[in-house]
Amino acid sequence: MSDGGARIVRAGRRTLEIHRPGKVLFPGGGGAKEYTKGDLVEYHRAVAPYLLPHLRGRPLMLDRRPDGIDGPAFMQKNTPEGYPDWITRTEVAKEGGTVTHTVCDDTATLLHLVDQASITLHRWLSRTDRIDRPDRLVFDLDPSVDDFETVREAARLLGELLDELKLPSALMTTGSRGLHVIVPLNAAEGFDDVRAFAREVADTLAAAHPDRLTTAARKKDRGDRLYLDIQRNAYAQTAVAPYTVRALPGAPVAVPISRDELDDPKLHARRWTVADAVEQARADPWSHLPRRGRALAPARRRLAALRD
Repeated sequence: MSDGGARIVRAGRRTLEIHRPGKVLFPGGGGAKEYTKGDLVEYHRAVAPYLLPHLRGRPLMLDRRPDGIDGPAFMQKNTPEGYPDWITRTEVAKEGGTVTHTVCDDTATLLHLVDQASITLHRWLSRTDRIDRPDRLVFDLDPSVDDFETVREAARLLGELLDELKLPSALMTTGSRGLHVIVPLNAAEGFDDVRAFAREVADTLAAAHPDRLTTAARKKDRGDRLYLDIQRNAYAQTAVAPYTVRALPGAPVAVPISRDELDDPKLHARRWTVADAVEQARADPWSHLPRRGRALAPARRRLAALRD
């Protein structure tokens, strides 16, 4: 099948050219379905209403695979000079200088990124207007072996602890091996304080279940225990965005789920792909989350009381 030529698509007020839409980005075989760049364009057009709210106003890091998932990969932070001038950019400080990140505020930008073979969108946990104040806290439930039952159990335990702290939380499959547990914040505290709180929560949970959970950063120290990873809660760190595609066979998608879905025996980290993730998005599994994020001070006091 030829992957040459181009396709014209409309996105809001803009017209975009999709180059080589027949280019295979996800080869088939071994039970995995083949997906082309054109397939990814259609997926992102359909999922845009659900994905964009999680991207707007946030710097992005892009996992680009110009020759498909079996070819070379590179992580893009700086926005290339050749990107259209209507794409939002934000300049943020880094050690020794600055980085000009792309910000995806609309469907046209989203489709342009797909045209550039950006497979996975990694977003900051803060927004450009308060870049040093995260409004998301993320726990990454990372199993030592590819065993989703340990992930399911850890998610229940962490959810129960967050409930005790009166913090709302949301679950998301990563599209890879584990789950993310996400807590919406009010962006009142800096990254260091948020990360310290996340560390205290993880340490408390691991201490209560030392045979099953760990906060050991070194793999050799974990054994077969699940790693409660809080490392993403730092300035310039990123987490995969809800409804983004992972660069793995079959095009699995990171998908929000409800807590009830933890009981679904069919659930695993790669349960949804570009073929059915939009259907899950329409179910609005995060409808329980409050519109405003929570302050950490009351939860910090409750956690201290639990630890005493």
